[in-house]
Amino acid sequence: MAGNQLGVLDALDTAKTQWYHFTTIVIAGMGFFTDAYDLFSISLVTKLLGRIYYFNPNSAKPGSLPPNVAASVNGVALCGTLAGQLFFGWLGDKLGRKRVYGITLVLMVVCSLCSGLSFGQQPEGVMATLCFFRFWLGFGIGGDYPLSATIMSEYANKKTRGAFIAAVFAMQGIGILAGGIVALIVSSAFDHAYKAPPYSVDREGSTVPEADYVWRIILMFGAIPATMTYYWRMKMPETARYTALVAKNAKQAATDMSKVLNVDLEAEEEKVKRIAQERSNNFGLFSREFARRHGLHLVGTTTTWFLLDIAFYSANLFQKDIFSKVGWLPKAETMNANHEVFRIAKAQTFIALCGTVPGYWFTVAFIDHIGRFVIQLMGFFFMTVFMFALAIPYHHWTLKPNHIGFMIMYSLTFFFANFGPNATTFIVPAEIFPARLRSTCHGISAACGKAGAIVGAFGFLYAAQGKTLADRDAGYPPGIGVKNSLIMLGVINFIGMLFTLLVPESNGKSLEELTGENGDEPGQAQQPQEVSAARTVPE
Repeated sequence: MAGNQLGVLDALDTAKTQWYHFTTIVIAGMGFFTDAYDLFSISLVTKLLGRIYYFNPNSAKPGSLPPNVAASVNGVALCGTLAGQLFFGWLGDKLGRKRVYGITLVLMVVCSLCSGLSFGQQPEGVMATLCFFRFWLGFGIGGDYPLSATIMSEYANKKTRGAFIAAVFAMQGIGILAGGIVALIVSSAFDHAYKAPPYSVDREGSTVPEADYVWRIILMFGAIPATMTYYWRMKMPETARYTALVAKNAKQAATDMSKVLNVDLEAEEEKVKRIAQERSNNFGLFSREFARRHGLHLVGTTTTWFLLDIAFYSANLFQKDIFSKVGWLPKAETMNANHEVFRIAKAQTFIALCGTVPGYWFTVAFIDHIGRFVIQLMGFFFMTVFMFALAIPYHHWTLKPNHIGFMIMYSLTFFFANFGPNATTFIVPAEIFPARLRSTCHGISAACGKAGAIVGAFGFLYAAQGKTLADRDAGYPPGIGVKNSLIMLGVINFIGMLFTLLVPESNGKSLEELTGENGDEPGQAQQPQEVSAARTVPE
């Protein structure tokens, strides 16, 4: 062990994988399950909202959300998430990870339930209520990003830290899949219970009054798994790295981790005081020293996350529009309202099952073997390749015999997003910044990602519209079309590959080795001291 490394932190770094690692993954991961479910389930119900609240009996097509309403409904939660990432990321470094962690969960649960409520029956009241609660839902979700990543990185051992943080993030894929499955079950149940003709046969009768419950149930369901983990989230002790390096309470850090690791650890109060006086542990976020040590790292984590989320959220939130454009979904007028939700959910579940979820778990399996840098570079490269492969021969994919090929290619873009930069942009910021700034810097990086998601959500909504009136949704100005939009996303992925060169490799190193917080020079090797520990659950 390096002379200045605290024993309690070295014990965490060298501990064998045990029960408390898995309980931490589940506790942090269920928050991410809720995050993904709530953020992406809105794409399943926006067409239903248009049919219910913007029905026009004189239109040959079912009602759709006006452009400004659609942009607000899709994007308001992302705006809330961006604000929450910055605020709770900063607060996690000021008050501690655990104290803030409970606040974000309560906010998510309450606002998830309230998203299914509405004031009055007029479109304006319903949409205003939905947008209000989804903003605050996003605010709570935003806090979960820096806190979950930081807590997992500070609890993990250095040998499998990447896999543990990736496993927390992989719950995002399970949440997206669960959203599709819940929508399938609810829409199918209502479709069978309340029979309705297609829109082309009976315009008003195609949307039964009970369809108004479908979108509410789907959105409110996200509160259930998060509620189930509240007790365990409150029972987790504060991370030793925050307690020792930020709060400077060596005794409490040793006591907490002695229980977690089930070993006796010494409270090194003098060493904590000595480390706290080191110049490497006193510079602030806006100092020249931070810029010298971590400035390029922060540029790398922010830009790559920003560019990745433009492509990832564009493709995810508007799957239904892409499916319709290539003919994988039937024309809206040939279906009733509930059946349309079913078909959209079926397509989204297929993509999640075949591409999204496997990509996350490939990252879990390989990240500590081939490293973060290689996975991120490879992911951006293949996302670029598949986006161009979809876009350049776009007309070929719109022909009916080629729809299956299109779905396979589209699934592969999601696979390499998740076995690639969507996972690594979440992991690396939780490892390479000092403990006193770790949550803040992760929040800044994540907020830049959400800025990209907002660009993707709002921009793709307009850009993907066709140039002719027949190729556009009602109320939208001419866009550049799906083909050119996909080309743009391919270019963005290529730029992301270039900015990946600014991101350091953190594989196999302790957090203090990466940041120099133990008083040694950053990157100086430490000799591991194996700690074997019995089963224990965070208390």
